[in-house]
Amino acid sequence: MIRMFRPLLRGSTYSGALFAYGGALASLPLLPLALLPALSWRSAPEGVQIVLALLVWALLVGVVGLARPVRRALVVSARRLLRVPLPDPVAGRRDSGSPGLDRWRTPLWLVLHAAVGWTGALASGVLFLMGLSLPGNWLDGEAELSLSGTSVRVSGGGWSWVAAAVCIVLAVAVCALVAKALRWSAPRLLGPSAAERLALAAEREQLLAERNRIAHELHDSIGHTLTAATIQAAVAGEVLSVDPAAARAAMRSIEESTRAALEDLDYVLGVLREEQAGTAPTRTLADLPELLDRLRHAGAVVEPELSGELTQIQGTLSRAAYRILQEGLTNALRHGAGGPIEVRVTAGPDRLDLTVVNRTGARTGPGPGPGTFPTSGHGLSGLAERVRLLHGEFQAGPDGARHWRLAVRLPVRVSA
Repeated sequence: MIRMFRPLLRGSTYSGALFAYGGALASLPLLPLALLPALSWRSAPEGVQIVLALLVWALLVGVVGLARPVRRALVVSARRLLRVPLPDPVAGRRDSGSPGLDRWRTPLWLVLHAAVGWTGALASGVLFLMGLSLPGNWLDGEAELSLSGTSVRVSGGGWSWVAAAVCIVLAVAVCALVAKALRWSAPRLLGPSAAERLALAAEREQLLAERNRIAHELHDSIGHTLTAATIQAAVAGEVLSVDPAAARAAMRSIEESTRAALEDLDYVLGVLREEQAGTAPTRTLADLPELLDRLRHAGAVVEPELSGELTQIQGTLSRAAYRILQEGLTNALRHGAGGPIEVRVTAGPDRLDLTVVNRTGARTGPGPGPGTFPTSGHGLSGLAERVRLLHGEFQAGPDGARHWRLAVRLPVRVSA
């Protein structure tokens, strides 16, 4: 029994009914305009005049719903009074440009809103008035209410109180039904249209892609810098007493690499805060010699082999190639055994080959050994995803008994 009457006790029921009755009142100024055609056709039967007035009234209400600000106002008010989670309309997109019935959703909602509001207001108003009028004639009296030629008469003592209570309950039930009807139809008529859902999905996809790109940039830049700086600091500490010049060179390399990482970090934080970030730091294959020099300052032995016309690799492909080599060299520093790191870059007319080979096992040189650096495990998967987006080929795994090999092949396009 309590569950049956629980909707009648909710505040959202009465706020929803208020929203419905507000729609009815808002359409009231259009009623005189709707009556003009019916009154001008005096020879028509009364029923035809009523139908004509209702059709013209519905048409006028629907025309109001074509205005873009009307839908935004309806969404905001329905969200607050009906307690329906409706997203804001997509900026710059109108229902009139959507296929099918999407262009008529807002006018249809406005007509339904006004019609349900008027129906609920009349029904609940009559019932409420009956509930107030009947107890006034309880001493052997009788009460009679008439509406459009239909009369309701209740007489006889205590029955008037029972009938009054029933009328009040029915009036509240009408409010609940009106609110429920609008709450059910609001997501279907005021919610995102098919075109807006596609726009929202595209926006979410673009945002996710941007977040993934930022995550890759942070992982590649900051991860490499911290790895190199840790090894360089260890090398500087070991050679500080015997070779101060080498220690100073390692400290200068730490300063240079961390400054470059701070530039990347400032740009990424500006993007995440939706601020006007500066120009994104662009690292390309032209910066590869500087990257190799930082590794040498960290005590690594790097054996580069560059061939082909590297100057023809520009734009996105050049930036991606630099990040791939940076991640491969970072992994070699983290997990390598301290032996020579082979770096091969071959630029052909239709493809770009990148290879990084390093020894595995116990570290033989200065600095932290393998397993010292905590890793997230997303390095190789991030590289594979980056290569896949560029329609390239990716391979990573053991190369013989004591070596690890990373090999990437990227197609070269003129538009890159």
